[in-house]
Amino acid sequence: MSIFISHLSDLMPLCLHLMFHANKQAQIKSYATAIEKKKRLVIAATVFSFFFSLLSLFGVWSFICVEHFGGCKNGERGSFARFCQRREAHSHQVGTAVVTRKDGRLAVGKLGALCEQIKELNSLGYEVILVSSGAVGLGRQRLKYRKLVNSSFADLEKPQVELDGKACAAVGQSSLMAIYDSLFSQLDVTSAQLLVTDNDFRDRDFRKQLTETVKSLLALKVIPVFNENDAVSTRKAPYEGLYSGPPSDPESKLIHTYIKEKHQNEITFGDKSRVGRGGMTAKVKASVHAAEAGIPVIITSGYAAENIIKVLQGQRIGTLFHKDAHKWAPVKEVDAREMAVAARDCSRRLQALPSEERKQIMLNIADALEANEKEIRTENEADVAAAQEAGYEKSLITSLANNMRTIANMDDPIGRVLKRTELADGLILEKISSPIGVLLIVFESRPDALVQIASLAIRSGNGLLLKGGKEAKRSNAILHKVITEAIPDTVGGKLIGLLDDVIDLVIPRGSNQLVSQIKSSTKIPVLGHADGICHVYIDKSANLEMARRIVLDAKIDYPAGCNAMETLLVHKDLADKNWLNDIIVDLRTEGVTLYGGPKASSLLNIPQARSFHHEYSSLACTIEIVDDVAHTDSIVAEDHEVADAFLRQVDSAAVFHNASTRFSDGARFGLGAEVGISTSRIHARGPVGVDGLLTTRWILKGSGQIVDGDKAVSYTHRDLTAT
Repeated sequence: MSIFISHLSDLMPLCLHLMFHANKQAQIKSYATAIEKKKRLVIAATVFSFFFSLLSLFGVWSFICVEHFGGCKNGERGSFARFCQRREAHSHQVGTAVVTRKDGRLAVGKLGALCEQIKELNSLGYEVILVSSGAVGLGRQRLKYRKLVNSSFADLEKPQVELDGKACAAVGQSSLMAIYDSLFSQLDVTSAQLLVTDNDFRDRDFRKQLTETVKSLLALKVIPVFNENDAVSTRKAPYEGLYSGPPSDPESKLIHTYIKEKHQNEITFGDKSRVGRGGMTAKVKASVHAAEAGIPVIITSGYAAENIIKVLQGQRIGTLFHKDAHKWAPVKEVDAREMAVAARDCSRRLQALPSEERKQIMLNIADALEANEKEIRTENEADVAAAQEAGYEKSLITSLANNMRTIANMDDPIGRVLKRTELADGLILEKISSPIGVLLIVFESRPDALVQIASLAIRSGNGLLLKGGKEAKRSNAILHKVITEAIPDTVGGKLIGLLDDVIDLVIPRGSNQLVSQIKSSTKIPVLGHADGICHVYIDKSANLEMARRIVLDAKIDYPAGCNAMETLLVHKDLADKNWLNDIIVDLRTEGVTLYGGPKASSLLNIPQARSFHHEYSSLACTIEIVDDVAHTDSIVAEDHEVADAFLRQVDSAAVFHNASTRFSDGARFGLGAEVGISTSRIHARGPVGVDGLLTTRWILKGSGQIVDGDKAVSYTHRDLTAT
């Protein structure tokens, strides 16, 4: 396998051109067999004119170009992932603007990250070839200085002529190789320089000698570094990929699969790099030629430091070039905005229904869940077999259906008058409950969350867009099918899509890592439990037998729950008591791995915890010895003054006295179900049920009143809520 890496603009992501075989099973099988014989990888960021010759000469089976593109269809990516994971040879190319910064100086960080990835591939047994430009940028910096030194003041007043690119390349070549030699030497890797032009490959003797030289270098695990500065192209796209129109135009769309007959006249490129001599037109042309010869290509974003590794892992990135792309059946791509708009339309129709009709929809869904229990269990068991995890208990379907009925039978949450005020005589203001709008719920591997979330969204009149974890793909699909088929056509079952400007709230349900990642990557308000680590504090006044039961329940009952105890804090006066030793024995007997804070790790001879903010979500917890009650969630204490101080002072979403943290749950709070537990201080906090999915509106009813500088009315501000 080969990967080439070239230097492009430092304002653009690196770009990876990856060649892989067709996605049909028979082709994949034969291709995988061939790969076992071919173990060579070329990495490049600039597609020189000699690339295709180089690929053919060394029997390269795939190619990665580091540049700035993205996209691919799911089906193609699946076979691509399987293909990449069998590869053992790579070629990389790097361009001028990757080597240099805006000021023309060396971009050491980018090159260092590249060399580290090549070192990793080399150590994994890949044969790596690096194809690099960059001499132009380095040479230009040196020649600018030399020109300045040799210029008089009069010369500097004259219009400055752009330096000749070939001269820059000649001067910069030695500097470029010195950089690679230094970086690779730090990684205990040897590199070798090979300068070629496209014309060289027309000479049979040259090709033969070059082949033998490169094979000898690869056998010694030396990295051959190819360079050519003669390839010239006038256009290059400073955007994420190949677009249907000008990339700066909001109407332009990224082309996920390139079809020459369809797209060759649609793509618009921007200006070339500030320092390079190549262009994206040449890269696309090279990709098309390679694809026509049977070598599939992907152009994808390589801006992040690990993108070469990600491409080899088969992650879904890139614009695909494939010789059979025109034969593939067209895949209807559902526009994300259309999905979200449809969900909003459904939510408005749902809100318009009388309360009894919305209630009946939920009762119908509950009946449908029980009626389809066998099919649901079959799909769930398939997920379980794939993930090798525990599946549904039979009773869970009934429990989900009963929770649905409980929520259905609650008072109508929409349109409730929360506050009614007479502003002035005949001028009445009402504050009423109202749906938020469209919710995007992201959850991980628990498909029962889908049912709970759907029930709350329907009862609260919200549109719902779901993104479940791949671990429960089949379960999510069948539950979605059962629920949407039970919704009447007058409402619609459009439970699909996502887009910022039509989604009002994102609710991630899963690990702390998932929630934190979503919070940091969206402009939409997020309601989640990031940093929601549950602590239990055992005061010196605690009933120790009660404390034992609470600690074991909080950790053992359901370790993966976000309301499970992650940290046990013990008052210092109990540190030398037998109780602490006993509870440690009890926890270990249940299979709990223990970590300690600075004091506990030394006193109890247990490993020190990495952080007090770590969410284990498993049979593990942190123990620490403390002096007071600050920053915990549940206190076990008989001293009521201490307990009251704790309940007043601790700023957690849910605070408990002499009770397990496992009670922090929507169903246990009587909410019927929950979409998650929010640690936010704005809007909903704690377990979020129907009320947490509502906002408010103000309705003012008058009879022609005007403000007129507040002289036209006499304000009374009389509370009418209770009347």
